[in-house]
Amino acid sequence: MADANPTPHSSGAASLLLDDQLCFALYAASRAVTGLYRPKLESLGLTYPQYLVLLALWDRDELSVKELGAALQLDYGTLTPLLKRLEAGGLLRRERRPDDERTVILTLTEEGAALRERASSIPSEIGEAMGLETDEFEQMRATLRRLTANITRRASAGR
Repeated sequence: MADANPTPHSSGAASLLLDDQLCFALYAASRAVTGLYRPKLESLGLTYPQYLVLLALWDRDELSVKELGAALQLDYGTLTPLLKRLEAGGLLRRERRPDDERTVILTLTEEGAALRERASSIPSEIGEAMGLETDEFEQMRATLRRLTANITRRASAGR
């Protein structure tokens, strides 16, 4: 992936140095942040993708698989095994809507809802470990959301 604003060198060409690549900085940051979550989530018996599903359900309590996929930017093939594991673990229920058999609704079980309290300190612990001031954090999140939207829009236009 080429950077939108590649670092030019004396030849005027875009740099192919690893440290000059925005894509690598994003990749390394993502791995570092996900690594921060790992021990905290393991103590809850969760993986990071499972945690994301629960965050969405803690926010809304009931979502269709389609709505969840859109919120997490994941396809059905990725979501289905993830949801099956969460259901087998007793954290959520998957039920077809009676008025539309094609729509699967996800709801938290009591155990899934109760896990929210045990996970409540995670966001602040991760935020503290990031070492960003509040305004830096907000700006970073806004920039990453804009970047994602721009790339998604461009990818959709190229189809």
